[in-house]
Amino acid sequence: MRYFITLITILGTIFMFLMYGFNTANANEYNKAVIGNIIQNEVNGTKVDVSKIMEQEMEKIAHQFALESVTILQKYLPTIIDGILADMRLKADKEYKCALLKGSKIEDDCK
Repeated sequence: MRYFITLITILGTIFMFLMYGFNTANANEYNKAVIGNIIQNEVNGTKVDVSKIMEQEMEKIAHQFALESVTILQKYLPTIIDGILADMRLKADKEYKCALLKGSKIEDDCK
């Protein structure tokens, strides 16, 4: 019984590895598929609109850039807002100080 459970576990692991381990696609395969499709169409005599393909690739790159930008903004937006608020507080404090010191002899950096 113990050998049967071990055998089932090993076969299950191998099956899962074969199903999910070799079935992953990466960006290099996408590029190979696009280039292969263009070459095959040219060999078959079908005219390929390269400008349309370039336009679609640029849209894809722009979309990826937008997603990365949103992620970066999401990560750093609290720090950016804190910096802006600190600058606004410093300017408000300086204006308040200058308003309090207006007309006195201590007006050092309010001019």
